Amino acid sequence: MQKGSFLHRAFDLYYDGFRSMRLGKTLWAIILIKLFIIFAILKVFFFPNFLKEHAGGDEAGYVAGSLIERSSP
Repeated sequence: MQKGSFLHRAFDLYYDGFRSMRLGKTLWAIILIKLFIIFAILKVFFFPNFLKEHAGGDEAGYVAGSLIERSSP
């Protein structure tokens, strides 16, 4: 990454900001815990794999059939 690029400046801003804070590490820990809860726990319990349950191994065929069925008047 070049030093003048947007990504480097944005990373540098956040890195310096959290490094100089007293609660920076605690805030990052809270952020990481929240992300874990959102992506691991909520996905498992509230968002089941609908396609895997109903397609029976032929996901592409199931999606194609479903689209064709819905587009027919």
